[in-house]
This record gives sequence, structure tokens and C-alpha cells, in this order.
Amino acid sequence: MKKLLFIVNPNAGKTAIKNDIFEIVLIFQKGGYEVTIHPTTDPEDAERTCIAEGANYDLIVCAGGDGTLNNTIRGYMKMEGKKTPIGYIPAGSTNDYARTLMISTKPTEAAQQIVDGHATPVDVGSFADKNFIYIAAFGMFTDISYNTKQSLKKVMGHSAYIIEAVRNLVNYKAYKITADMDDKVITGEYIYGMITNSFSVAGFKIRGTKHVVLDDGKFDCMFIKKPSNVSELQEVVSAYISNEFGESEMFYRTTASKITITSEEEIAWTIDGESGGSYTEVTIENRKQAAELMIDKSKTTRGLFEEENE
Repeated sequence: MKKLLFIVNPNAGKTAIKNDIFEIVLIFQKGGYEVTIHPTTDPEDAERTCIAEGANYDLIVCAGGDGTLNNTIRGYMKMEGKKTPIGYIPAGSTNDYARTLMISTKPTEAAQQIVDGHATPVDVGSFADKNFIYIAAFGMFTDISYNTKQSLKKVMGHSAYIIEAVRNLVNYKAYKITADMDDKVITGEYIYGMITNSFSVAGFKIRGTKHVVLDDGKFDCMFIKKPSNVSELQEVVSAYISNEFGESEMFYRTTASKITITSEEEIAWTIDGESGGSYTEVTIENRKQAAELMIDKSKTTRGLFEEENE
């Protein structure tokens, strides 16, 4: 019988997964796995556990939010010898990467998707001395994404996010940066930058994503210039609300496998929804197909493993 390491964050989301543990284990057993359950004891426990024990198993499944998945991936990237495929059961409050992959938010259904899935190569990002699975970002929309009140989100949906963004846009801080992306370079003052392999951040569809492909060795990148007058401010707001960016010079979008960003002052970054630290220079690289996730592609219909996703 194959061996499965089941890493569970008991504090993720509303901890509803506790009620489904028995049924999840039964699904894995019916799929031919002998299951070892490991509840995490702190935010870094999944990483340590993967490094120490991951190679002894045929499959690693993590259950928790994006932070749990991120920490599992970090451990996976440090494993020596055999790289064990990873399954993901989303049990957090936002589950951005799961939204991109169309993984069910019902734990038992997500477990069945893992059993029915196949080991599928996906890209992993490296950021300074860290790894991430779906986004590295700085600026106004990163803060607003996670600071908008949940109560407002529940009532107004994405409109709450837009309202909060517009409310803060006029006075939001801009950073003077140079971004070197493969064979392209931009320089100027920017209020936002993202390097992503996802369609969702903080539970909302990312505005401006166009070429998200999970295994092509490239990230989807977008930078928003600081508006210098009312007309440019209106242009940014209108494009962001409508998600229609056209050929506006206020938005720079491209794909790249290696991005180096330098700035005159430290920039605070968010990676996979968690603090990524502050830097005056950081290099972000796409590690093409560096991890394998158990994905049921029959449930993933967005063309995320095609050369281009329009």
C-alpha cells in the first residue's frame, strides 16, 4: 500500500475540516493509501515536516489555507532525494491558489480530486531566500486586499475591494523603481506591482491577469504607474473597476521568467498572502515545473496548462 503524509493545519479558516477528517482519511484509504496524520503546531511546521519526512512518503497532502500550502511548498523545495507529489485541500478563509486550480472548497470533494488526479508539474517562484507558489506583490492593492473588512466583503463582494482601493488611491505611496524583466526594463514611480501565477488574491479575481499558465516557466507581471493628475487617476480607477486595461500607458503588463526590482527605499512585499519582508533590491525567478501537484485536470477548465490563456 502507498504511504500518504497528511499535514493538517488545525487553526486554518474556521477549522471546519476537523469534522471531515475521518471521511477524508477513508477516501485516501479507498484510493490505496496508508495515511499518517500530522497536525501542525506552528506556521513553519509543514516546512520542517516535509524536509524531515517527506521523502519517506508517496504523497504529501496539506490541508489549510494559502499559508499552509506556501509553507509546504517551501519544505518541498528543500527536500533531498525523491520529490513527493503534493495534494492540496483548501481549508483557509481565501484559498487563492485553489480558486485558480478550481479545487473544491468542500474538503471531502477536494480529497477525491487528489485521488482522481495525476502528478502535474507546476512552476514555483523563488523570492530572495524564500519560495512562493502563486504571487509576489507590493503596493496599494496588496494591503487593501487583506485589510478590507470581511463583513464588507460578504455584503458587497468585489465592490468592497474596489471602494477601498479608490478611497486610498489618491494618497497612496508610490515607489521609484527599476524593474528588469528578462529582456525588458521599466523605470519610474509605481503604486503597485505583481508577479503572479494565479487568478485570485485575497479571495478576489486579480485585475489585469491575462497570461496565467502554470507550467510555462513565466509569470504574469503588471505594474501600475503613480497617477500625476486627475485624468490619469480616473483612467486607473476606470480600468481597475472594469478590468479592461487596453493599451493604457498607466499599466505595464508582460510575462517574464526572471525579474529584478531595485528601489531607492525599502519596499514591503507580500508573497502568497503573507509578509515577504522589505527590500531595496530583490530578484524573483520562475522555477519551471519545479513541483508536482496532484491535479484532476477534468475539473480545471481555465486552460492553465496551455501556452496562452486569453
